[in-house]
Amino acid sequence: MNDKQNVTQLYGATGCGSAITEIMYTLVGESYQFIDVSGFEQPGSARNRLLQINPLAQVPALQLADGRVITESAAIALLLLDRHPQLVPADRTRFYHLLIWLVANVYPTFTYGDVTTRWTLLGERELLASTENYRQQLWRWLESQIEEGPYLFGTQISLLDAYLAVMVSWRPRQAWFAEHTPKLMAIARRVRELENIRPIIARNQL
Repeated sequence: MNDKQNVTQLYGATGCGSAITEIMYTLVGESYQFIDVSGFEQPGSARNRLLQINPLAQVPALQLADGRVITESAAIALLLLDRHPQLVPADRTRFYHLLIWLVANVYPTFTYGDVTTRWTLLGERELLASTENYRQQLWRWLESQIEEGPYLFGTQISLLDAYLAVMVSWRPRQAWFAEHTPKLMAIARRVRELENIRPIIARNQL
């Protein structure tokens, strides 16, 4: 059998959302083969390789051991939790809510704000400013929902904490989180400092 038949392949790029999936796989203790497609945003071999399994040319993208392909980090998280129910927080309903809230609300601010010219040639600065402002409002709301505990769901680490560990390095950056959402930043730091997570953070330059 070849590699595709033996192990899950994770297509990703340095500093991108694929780092979240790397952390999730590490937290559940499953192995994967990382396929580096850094530079996929531009025409070239990396993009062509990614397009073979994801026509949207987005990461993360998984090719499972049986050849099936799955994309979208929330779908990957749910797939992993099916296999590792011990990592499902006791408040499953709240976990589902916050997982979908995060990818349905915070993620689109990057979709529209990262490359504004993809959506408009007019008011580019305004679009960037509005997505940045809205993203900060969303993070402040999440901060207000956090109760006591070292992680989002108290003493038990969850796959949702993997998002924070990566996304605090994205705009508005760690200094902003430390000042305006200190509880979120503290959770992110705890995850980032875990011995098996530190190499992922370093490799992704986060």
